[in-house]
Amino acid sequence: MEYAASCWWKSRPAASVNGGRVRTSKENLAGFLFYSGLSVFLIAFLVSLPFIGKLQKVTRRLSLCLTATGSAVFLILSVSVFISNQPFAASHYQIAPSLEISFAIDRLAAFFIGVVSIVAFCASLYSIQYVEHIRSDIRKNLLASATSAFIATMVMVVASDNTFSFLFFWEAMSVSSFFLVMSEYEKKDTRKAGLFYLVMTQMSTVFLFFGFFIVYGVTGSFEIRHIVGISPLLNSAVFLSLFVGFGIKAGVMPFHKWLPYAHSASPSNISALMSGVMIKVAIYGIVRFALFVLNPEPWWGVLVLSFGTVSALLGVIYALKEHDIKKLLAYHSIENIGIILIGIGLYLVFQSYGQQDLAFLALAGGLFHTLNHALFKSLLFLAGGSVVSVTGTRNIEEMGGLFKTMPYTGMLFLIGSISISALPPFNGFVSELMIFQAFFQSFAISDLFVKIVLFVGLSLFALTSALAAACFVKAFGIIFLGVPRSKEAREAREVPWLMIVGPAILAALCALLGVFSYQIASFLGFPIPTPDMMAISLLLLLFLGLVLLFMRFFANRQTRVAETWGCGLTSQDSRMEYTASGFSEPILTIFRPIYRTDKHADRTFMDTQKVIFKNGHAEIHTFKLFEERIYLPIANAV
Repeated sequence: MEYAASCWWKSRPAASVNGGRVRTSKENLAGFLFYSGLSVFLIAFLVSLPFIGKLQKVTRRLSLCLTATGSAVFLILSVSVFISNQPFAASHYQIAPSLEISFAIDRLAAFFIGVVSIVAFCASLYSIQYVEHIRSDIRKNLLASATSAFIATMVMVVASDNTFSFLFFWEAMSVSSFFLVMSEYEKKDTRKAGLFYLVMTQMSTVFLFFGFFIVYGVTGSFEIRHIVGISPLLNSAVFLSLFVGFGIKAGVMPFHKWLPYAHSASPSNISALMSGVMIKVAIYGIVRFALFVLNPEPWWGVLVLSFGTVSALLGVIYALKEHDIKKLLAYHSIENIGIILIGIGLYLVFQSYGQQDLAFLALAGGLFHTLNHALFKSLLFLAGGSVVSVTGTRNIEEMGGLFKTMPYTGMLFLIGSISISALPPFNGFVSELMIFQAFFQSFAISDLFVKIVLFVGLSLFALTSALAAACFVKAFGIIFLGVPRSKEAREAREVPWLMIVGPAILAALCALLGVFSYQIASFLGFPIPTPDMMAISLLLLLFLGLVLLFMRFFANRQTRVAETWGCGLTSQDSRMEYTASGFSEPILTIFRPIYRTDKHADRTFMDTQKVIFKNGHAEIHTFKLFEERIYLPIANAV
């Protein structure tokens, strides 16, 4: 398998309007698409700002349609640059001799812009009808306007060609997302989430500013280019500063605590954007600066791999205890960010030991999982948002039986659950398999300490995958199967069609990128040693068909109708179903040292001998380690 860093990186051209050279037709096309996309997003931002008048509904729908159009334009741009491998550059506004707003899109930037654009397009379609359940017309219009600004600033961060532009649009992205998080600011939980998010995102900016300041002191330039001649001490200081800054925004443990709060407080379409793509912008920053600007040191890979492994394992463990559907999905974002960092960490480890093929495989797996997580996590947040908008609750214990009344939403959530559980033949399976393959082939490294680290990492990664599958058995089963547990669940109806179309596109991509992963990678020129999932998918379909035929012709067709035995009870109801708490209880017990589980039960009896049970109440409390031992003490001290 041939490896070359240029497969993701090509020297970014100097950003200038004329470029000092003759532009090719493909560069002219890229420039046209870039400026067209910016113009469409600007119009989308402005068109819904008039909050008063009879045309409020028309303007916000027009704004969201334009946002979807702008996302499609940027998607075309990213595909064009990625396939042609011809970078695009432009300089727009010079504030001072060394401060200017400039952009450059190479293959790496094009990949991340494509990730943002796909999710943004689907979320915009979904939002057209989703925002109508919000009470105030002013808030609906503000949400539409801020959404377009949020998406545009994410694209601008990735496209930035210097650290000044990067930091400027990074702050714009943070501010626009803060307003979106605070959509329901009258709620106490929302204000807490907004404050948490604002403080953490500003801490992220402080660390980024410090790292960029050191780079400027060494190079005398704000350009994002490979640094030559930097001392090892300053090189590592920049890496640590940037890793913490980007890690906060990505939700890497222990900097993750803002993420469950902000995602649960945000509207579901915004949660899909924040979890699906905003945290991937931080991953872009780590990849861009750690791999292609700085000079990687051997210990960087062990550090990134360690943080990734801890984030992946603890993320899924904390997700298992959650009954709030949005917090559950938020913790799984932490888990999957950890998986992505595992791929990046393995790249750094293998690269330092000269294992170029394994390094490429690990990096390709990490970046492919970046795309895959954006797709299936956005799908789950959008489908989950449909459930929340219909039932009026985020507590999955109050749902149940929704597959009968919301079959399309249920099927979409099922596809997302299978994908995030890394089951074949969907996309999550392929990217995690690539990382597993990199782990399995790491025996070529001779360093005993690194071998032990990789063995421990592999073991915990396997445990993470198993726990993720268990968590989504709970989530899908409690939400969609059984009988309804509340009046709202019984009265639930399927959501409008645009709230189906957006997630359906994401679900189709989850299937296509899984089934045709080998063919797509070969077409793009990246020979990846993964099995042909199309052949495996055909075999699975054939096996399923044979099972159905066997059941059709050989199963016993004699039936007997009788009442189900109910353990002596005269009627069956939702109280007799398996609950999310009951499902999670064994896992909470196993991981009690991590959760610091405190079980409390109150029981009353009908007799003095305490034999005949009357009623009772049981609770399981878990200790919030990071919040109560790290965040709150620091906040109180400040």
